[in-house]
This record gives sequence, C-alpha cells and structure tokens, in this order.
Amino acid sequence: MKQSLFIVSVLLAAGVSAPAFADAGGDLAKAKNCMACHAVANKVVGPGFKDVAKKYAGQKDAEDKLTQKVLKGGSGVWGAIPMPANAQVSEAEARTLVKWVLSQK
Repeated sequence: MKQSLFIVSVLLAAGVSAPAFADAGGDLAKAKNCMACHAVANKVVGPGFKDVAKKYAGQKDAEDKLTQKVLKGGSGVWGAIPMPANAQVSEAEARTLVKWVLSQK
C-alpha cells in the first residue's frame, strides 16, 4: 500500500511523464480491487472511469467529493447499485486513485 504511494511520489518528484503516472494509478486501481466493479472505458457494475472523468470535468470540488466517495461509499449518482466503503484504501491512496480516474479523458 504505502509502497505504491512512495513509488508514485518518487516518480512525480523526478518529473516522470504522465504515462508513467497513469501506469502507477492503474496499478493502484488493480491492487485495491477497483477493477472488480469498474473498467476504464465501459460500465461493469459501476461506471467506466472515462465516464466519471467526463461527469466531473471542471468541477472544483470533484477531487475532494470523489475521494470521500471512495473512502465512505455512496449511492444514487450512477444508478441503484451502491458503491461500498473501501476500508482497505487510505485517504492518500484514495486521492491518488481519484486523480488518476479524473485524468481518464
């Protein structure tokens, strides 16, 4: 867990390109089981990450709002199936995941 964040931090501090960050975000999404219910381009149980990025594009509070949704879960925005809380995800990891999801345009 912390190792993934450390790697992302080192990559960003070193000025590594956006594709390398994208790989780290995608790896974190896989490690935290986000991909069990989501895919990048299409709906699985929950919306595709590209659809999430489109929906929240330009919203100033999107990162904070979605970080809390990853941590605490939520319902009603994308249909009747609720997203459960993710106790295995730290707030820093949730923020990293959300930044990655919002970059999926």
